Amino acid sequence: MIATTPPYYAVIFSSRRNDGDHDYAATAEAMVRLASQQAGFLGLESVRDADGNGITVSYWESEAAIADWRRNAEHTQARQRGRAQWYAAFSVRVARVDRAYGTELASPA
Repeated sequence: MIATTPPYYAVIFSSRRNDGDHDYAATAEAMVRLASQQAGFLGLESVRDADGNGITVSYWESEAAIADWRRNAEHTQARQRGRAQWYAAFSVRVARVDRAYGTELASPA
């Protein structure tokens, strides 16, 4: 769970992968590590199904922080590789989060 007080921003990346790994997993892990070192990064949630459809939501303090991440040279190379090799389709949406709530629920006994 992302513990932060709104407003903040979410970058929603939905994708459908091509067949084969082609170093995708290692690059994805490297991008998570790199993003977590960026100023304004708040966290990330990501899932992918067996058919290669996935969604990753990264959270940022500001639109400026998102723009700085987009300009990161290693991230730029990964995006170029994604277009050329990893993805059959993708979309990116950026949204401002004005309200967020939730809680940690106890596990059933």
